Amino acid sequence: MTNHIVVLGAGYAGLGAAKRAARRLRTADARVTLVNAADRFVERIRLHQLVAGRRLPDLPLAGLLDGTGIDLVVARVVGLDPGARTVRLDAPPYELPYDVLVYALGSADDLDSVPGVREHAYSLGTADAAARLRPRAAETDSVLVVGGGLTGIEAATELASARPELRVSLLSADPVGPGLSVRGRRHIHRAFRRLGITVRENAPVAKVGPDGVLLADGDEVRAETVVWAAGVRVPGLAAASGLTTDARGRVVVDRALRSVSHPEVFAIGDAAAADRSGRPTRMACQTGLPMGLYAGSGVADLLTGRRVRRAMFRYVWQNISLGHHDGLTQFTRPDDSPLDAVMTGRRSATFKEAITRGTVWVMRHPGPYLL
Repeated sequence: MTNHIVVLGAGYAGLGAAKRAARRLRTADARVTLVNAADRFVERIRLHQLVAGRRLPDLPLAGLLDGTGIDLVVARVVGLDPGARTVRLDAPPYELPYDVLVYALGSADDLDSVPGVREHAYSLGTADAAARLRPRAAETDSVLVVGGGLTGIEAATELASARPELRVSLLSADPVGPGLSVRGRRHIHRAFRRLGITVRENAPVAKVGPDGVLLADGDEVRAETVVWAAGVRVPGLAAASGLTTDARGRVVVDRALRSVSHPEVFAIGDAAAADRSGRPTRMACQTGLPMGLYAGSGVADLLTGRRVRRAMFRYVWQNISLGHHDGLTQFTRPDDSPLDAVMTGRRSATFKEAITRGTVWVMRHPGPYLL
């Protein structure tokens, strides 16, 4: 009997898992189906560049899957029944049975945590959101970026670099650059000053309106365009289906990335609540891609009677773009805590571009190595 592997989501984690599983199972009686809402692979770590007017590489999934034997289904997942081992879709074939499922539906911007965000703010966490923001960013006079994490930092600096006449401000509920070393944060703030970006830290937003935001302390910050980069959420699909999830709705997995309640389900990327010695994994490409490769191998091991190995990966750095020709590479310990070692400036920007291109190369050639 042919074993059917269904992979939900074709981001860094899902595409890596699908291609690795197909490669490992190419001589076995198995087939792989990849389900994604769009027919393109989105380089999510480049979306701030798209917003600022740069052209991004066009990466059709059909091209990335050429020669793999993977079936591509372009549809949105609307339901999941782990008991019956079926997935429901909003387009043909509408329902897919599976023997093994890889859940890699990722995350999206959290637009409901603060009143007014969904109605009045733009975001850039998905390709569609970034495409909506792009023409607005090209014509607006002032932009207020809310969020002091990597997405907010990259969005603010890329916009200020692309349009020097644009008034760019950044608000953060906490100090900007959580997880960075003192040296790393210093360089970030030097970049803000060089680009003319106004920064306000420890300033949580209470409400977003059509002309700016209201802060929790009662102050108002006016801006023509508000960009929301203050957190993400995962789809509620996993929790609604009965899979064991954490408080954020992420699938709780064991060290082999298998659901603790449904071992025929692997969960990876932002949608998985993996753990590294008590520290949750960071939602990032650097996490999702190796998880995908391990899950793809795990699926193959499961279906061929081998022992499913524990996923073992380590953090090495965080790469942050700071406009066209500047960047910060924050080197880290394996647990993702920062070292007092950074690379900055054009060298860092060049290094990040090489890593980004290398990620796409791995999407094309996902084996036999493990990261």
